Amino acid sequence: MRNNKYPFFPGGFLWGGAQAASQADGSFTEDGKGLNSSDVQPFLKGLSNEEIQRLETQGMTIEEIKQNMTDDQHYYPKRHGIDFYHTYRQDIDLLAEMGFKTFRTSLDWSRIFPNGDDKQPNIAALEHYSEMIDYMLAHGIEPIITMNHYETPLNITLKYGGWPNRAVIPMFERFGKTLLDWFGSRVKYWIVVNQINMVQIEPWLSVGVASDQYDNMSEALYQSTHNQMVAAAWIKQYAKSLNLPDLNIGTMVADGTVYPASSKPDDVVLAMQHNRMQYMFTDVQFRGYYPQAAKNYFAEHNIHLDIDIDDMKLIKDNPMDFLGISYYYSKMVSAEKNAYEVNDTSANPHLETSPWGWAIDPQGLYNTLSQYADRYNKPIIIAENGFGMYDEIEDGKIHDDYRIDYLSKHIEQVGRAIHDGANVIAYCEWGPIDIVSCSSQQMSKRYGFIYVDLDDEGQGSGKRIRKDSFYWYKDVITSNGRKI
Repeated sequence: MRNNKYPFFPGGFLWGGAQAASQADGSFTEDGKGLNSSDVQPFLKGLSNEEIQRLETQGMTIEEIKQNMTDDQHYYPKRHGIDFYHTYRQDIDLLAEMGFKTFRTSLDWSRIFPNGDDKQPNIAALEHYSEMIDYMLAHGIEPIITMNHYETPLNITLKYGGWPNRAVIPMFERFGKTLLDWFGSRVKYWIVVNQINMVQIEPWLSVGVASDQYDNMSEALYQSTHNQMVAAAWIKQYAKSLNLPDLNIGTMVADGTVYPASSKPDDVVLAMQHNRMQYMFTDVQFRGYYPQAAKNYFAEHNIHLDIDIDDMKLIKDNPMDFLGISYYYSKMVSAEKNAYEVNDTSANPHLETSPWGWAIDPQGLYNTLSQYADRYNKPIIIAENGFGMYDEIEDGKIHDDYRIDYLSKHIEQVGRAIHDGANVIAYCEWGPIDIVSCSSQQMSKRYGFIYVDLDDEGQGSGKRIRKDSFYWYKDVITSNGRKI
């Protein structure tokens, strides 16, 4: 398919992909790594996708966390990933073969500071990541690095109660400073916290809080994101002191904005209220204050945050440089079915869905890019966009036309948004090499252009196989988005 209508990708546009160390690296016993929040999520065979989603939101109790740390009855996929810790050279070679201009990944906090509160970093881990970054740069691939992508050290949860505890802020600041000291001259783009608003859906992974750790869980979760925003502002302040003109510190959200179910005023107003609570995270980090609507929501929901006056000055004086957005699907709200609660949404009957119930809505990407661009006028990185699906090998090949169709239609809408003024500078397809699913712990929920021969229980050769989409995306990059 040729993109004749919206061929508006600028020269130097960063085409690439994204993953997380917690889902790819593996090697959880090597080089002094500690356990993190992702390492204690077992693969539970036989669960429906609905049950998986419920468990994701529910999280784990303290007792379950402790049991999972020593459990030898279940398989823990994220401890093993796809062995990217050892295979990164051959995997980056494949990305370079596609022509990647950028690759987003994370540097595992629990590998560099195994307990989170360590006074000195693990040099072996830093040297490993240094070699990985150098290998990317040698192949002309611009690193986009996430500081924390669901890799909170378990000690932070068990000893300090997770991110609600303000004592965690300086620990993470030490981690961020270490990364900038080691890699700031080589890495231009840093995302401090992956999908900072996903605390509403993935509380355990986002902020390392056990489900029975706080009486007022909503308050604990919003305190967590406030503490993360304080740490991000401090890291931005430190970055400025390094006098590296190409160094950019950004925030990232998962698109959580919604459509009204109809033109009924009640539906329109409810959607507007819901979206305000999504924009809150970026309002704070770009504008430097909590909107009044958010303060009202907190008061109405018995949420009382510990916000120091110095917190807000730090945040105000150190706004983020760019916005990362992940986009997979859209949702809607109906005043008849939904309440003014951030997670209370409805499925859109006008859209088809993936096997995991994720609505397929390319124009939703145009909508969200345009809304955020109009609101903040900041550079935007599409930090994640992809299509999870069951892939089948036929005669040694994977014919994934469904993935090509999904991505083609979404990339077209990115071009449309750029045409209408959005300053989108990068597109990172999620999971260019098959990795363990964040939400379901499955390998069978595949996103990649490159198939990895491993099943949900870690069995297989680990061999990499180019899918049909591999060659399609290579053409997209070569044509700078004109051939999709």
